[in-house]
Amino acid sequence: MAVLKKVPKKSADISPRSMPVQGRSRKRAQQILDVTGQLLERVGFDDLNTVVIAKEVGISVGALYHYFPNKYAIMHAMGMRWLDEIEKVLSEYHSWDIENMPLQDVVSQMINLNFKVYKKQKAILTLVQAMFSVPELRELDRQHDDMVISAIAQIFKRLGINKQLKERVRLAELYHELTHALFLVMNCTKGEPLKRSEHDLNVMVCSLLRPYLKS
Repeated sequence: MAVLKKVPKKSADISPRSMPVQGRSRKRAQQILDVTGQLLERVGFDDLNTVVIAKEVGISVGALYHYFPNKYAIMHAMGMRWLDEIEKVLSEYHSWDIENMPLQDVVSQMINLNFKVYKKQKAILTLVQAMFSVPELRELDRQHDDMVISAIAQIFKRLGINKQLKERVRLAELYHELTHALFLVMNCTKGEPLKRSEHDLNVMVCSLLRPYLKS
C-alpha cells in the first residue's frame, strides 16, 4: 500500500470559507468535491493543488478560495461526506430485525451494504491514507473508527454476544480492522476474484463471531 510522502509541518486551515446556503452555491461546492475525487485518482495526493482543482472545475483559484482555503479543506469536506454515508449505513443496520436473523445473513448484508459506500467514493484509498497520514485530517480517521466500532458493538449485543462491553468493543474493533482493510483491497478487484474475496470475508467474520454467540 502506497504511503503519502508529504505531511505539512504546520496545521492548515481546514474550515470552508463559507457554508453554501443557496442551491447554486451548494452545487458548486459539491462539484469541487467530485472533481477533486476524480483528480485524486489521476494525479494522486502529492500532485494535487488548488490550481489544478480550479482549472479542472473551470473556475479561478480566487473563486475556489471562496469555498475552500486549501486542498486540505477540500479533502476534509470529502472525508466528512464519506463519513455521512457510513453513518447512514450504520443507521440502516439498526433498523433490521437482527435478533431474529441468522448470523450469516446479518454479516452478509452488513458487508454488502458497507462495501457499496467504499465503491461509491472516488479515490477511496487515497482519501483513507490522507485521513490517517495528514495531521489536519487525522480527526476524521478517529471519528470514523469510533463511529463504526460503537455501532458494531451494539449490533453484536443484539446478535446475542452476551459479553462485557469491553469484550464486544474488542470484537467490534477486530471486525472494523478486518472489513476496512479488505474493503480497500476489494475496491481494486473485479470479477471472480472480487466474488471470492467477498465470500472469504463473510466466512472470516462469521468464524470470528460464532464462538461468542449466546455464550
